[in-house]
This record gives sequence, C-alpha cells and structure tokens, in this order.
Amino acid sequence: MSMKIKRLLALLLVSLILLVGCDVTPTAPSEKSTSEITDSPTQALTEAPTEAPTEKPTGTPSEDTTEKPTETPTGAPGETPTEFPTETPTEDPFEDGPVFTTDPYTNVDKTEFYENYTPAASASDAYYRTQHNLMSGDITVPDQAPITAEKRPMRDGMYIRNMSALYSEDGDTYYVVDAMGIVVNRIYRDGAYITIEEVAAYVMAFGDIPPNYTSSKKTKPTASPWGEYLRLNHTKFTGNTSKYPYEPELPDISGCGGSTTYYEIDIGTTGTDCDPGYAVTVYNNGTTITRGAARIVYTRYDKNGDHIIDISERYVFYTYNHYNDFQEYLNYEGGWGEMFGNITGGGIISDKYNCNPTPYVEVVRDDFTRPHESIIYLSVEIPYYIHDKYMFVA
Repeated sequence: MSMKIKRLLALLLVSLILLVGCDVTPTAPSEKSTSEITDSPTQALTEAPTEAPTEKPTGTPSEDTTEKPTETPTGAPGETPTEFPTETPTEDPFEDGPVFTTDPYTNVDKTEFYENYTPAASASDAYYRTQHNLMSGDITVPDQAPITAEKRPMRDGMYIRNMSALYSEDGDTYYVVDAMGIVVNRIYRDGAYITIEEVAAYVMAFGDIPPNYTSSKKTKPTASPWGEYLRLNHTKFTGNTSKYPYEPELPDISGCGGSTTYYEIDIGTTGTDCDPGYAVTVYNNGTTITRGAARIVYTRYDKNGDHIIDISERYVFYTYNHYNDFQEYLNYEGGWGEMFGNITGGGIISDKYNCNPTPYVEVVRDDFTRPHESIIYLSVEIPYYIHDKYMFVA
C-alpha cells in the first residue's frame, strides 16, 4: 500500500472518530483507572504513596468523567498506526479471591488436590497451601528457554525494564503486569512456584525464594514433603570471571570487585540440551532430581551485607546454559532482555580458552504505569499515552 493511501486512510479514521464524538473509552468496565491503580497497591518499597490507601479496590469503578483528549496522537509521517490488542481482563486484576481466616486444607488429599488443581487466588490461600506443602502457582514444568513477550518495549535501541512496583496494601501480593502495563498475574509471598516466569517475579518482588526451595543441592524428592515440586540450591554466586572466563560479568558483582552479592537458585525444566555436560531430562520426576543447567541469579546483599529490599536496586537474571549466557528479567510478563555472554559472542560452551563473552546489555529504566513520551515496538517508534489504564497507540 502506498504512503499516499496510508495517509488518506489515517485521515478518514480521524474524521470518523471526530464525527462520533471522539468517544474512545473502552467498553470493559472492570479495568481500573490509572489513578485507582496508583492509589490502591503500594508502590515500590522505598516510594510509598503520600497517603496510604484505606482499603483494596473492590467492585466496579465509578463512571469515568475524565475529559477525553481531542488531539489525535500522530506517529511518523506517512506511517499507518501500529495496532495493539485492546482487550482487557473481565475480572478486576486487583480483586483477590476468598480470604481465609481458618485453614481450608486440613486433611486435604494431595492426589485429589492436584487432579483438580487451580492456582492460589489470594495471599491467605497461598499461605495455607504452603502449610501443607501445596503449590500456589502454575505447575507446568517449563521448557529451558523463557517465553518472551511478542512486543517488548524499547527506547533508544534498548529494552525497557519496568520500574513500577505494585503491591497489595499488606505487601503480600505482587501484581505482575504485561508489556502493555496491564495486570495479568499475582504472586503471593510465601506461595510455592516453579516456572521461570513466576519464580523470577517472586524473587524480583520479595528478594527471596519460594518456600518449595531449599539451600541444599542434594535433597531428594522422596525426603521432602514437596515431592516433585521441590527445587534445590540457594547459594552464593561469585561470578568470578578470572576463574571462569567464559562467564559474562554481571553488574557490580562481588566476584569481579563489585560490592553486590548475588545468589543463585535452580530452575527445573523439561531438560537443557544446550550443554553436553548435562543430561536432557526432566528436573524432578518425583524420585530423583537431575539439576540441569538452568539457574536464576539475583542480587541479594548490598555492600554492607544488608538484604536488598528496594526493588529498584535488584537485578534478576536467567541462564539456561550454566552461566555461559544470561538474560535480564525486566519485571513484566514475558519481559526478558537481550541475551549476552559466551555463546552469544561465538565462544565454545564452558571453555576457558575458547571463549568470548559479550558484556551486560544495558536497559532503560521506566515505569509502565505512567505515560511516556515515546516507546518502540518492533523497531517502529510511536508516541502513546495511557488513559483509564487502557493503552491507545497512535
């Protein structure tokens, strides 16, 4: 289609919108407005709202009276606007499920529980499940490679790390957003998780590990009440590139003279086939554990040895070829940064002499819940704004 036709179609579209009164309000009533969202969940731990919310938002939001913008944002000259999905969840993303004050899982039959499994629906639900060594998150064993969002936001040629931190009022629920800034999942403190995505979100949100993890590297599933959902290894990761020159250097890591202490944990996958030193088999079959090469590595202690509690100061990385290459978790569902490291640079896996690790790939830090001047999706620069928590892209 020629540029002239594109311009004509865009002009006709704008005219049509003006004729119908510029009413671009989405029809789904249950989605929270931006102001409601920022007033309800607690922001980043070090950036609390000026006024503490009195209660979680419930019910249907009142009718929006915000004046609609009369100017239509414009993209690059002659470009047809990029289309994005505008569907929103029918349920309120900040509305938890039933709140339990007594234990609903006393004398639960685990076989029946998992035959009819659904993820935990509230923080209290997750808490009581953990008392009985029952899972709270997705129980599908993941493949070795993380699933990345179809459209990962970029600016100035770099991926954007989401700096919004949406917590429930008590801090026990973390709301995970997608690349559009819409809440798509909830992670509960003290809930048990095993997938790459949910474990990364848990570590990012709470700076700690889910309760189905143990520091041991040798515990057997048959010796743990978590059985096939047991995950091993919560230990210090030095990141010493002098000893392991095929590993890329992570930001400010202690093993390379930095002041930040990193820790690592296993991620159980269906098998890692990228390193011949590890068998391609499921991580935990209920009887034995084959640890594989997949790990999450994260910042745990600062230069003073204090636990890092500010989410903005935390890094979370994922590697599935045993530290040869890493991707940064960008704090949204499917948000995985550009891979960097030895294999990316053309080196031979885990080879101390034939290695060429590429450096850490910098990211832009920005808040997905606030309007931005511009953003890049699929290498096409487009301005956008958020209205009533729905994104409209020009």
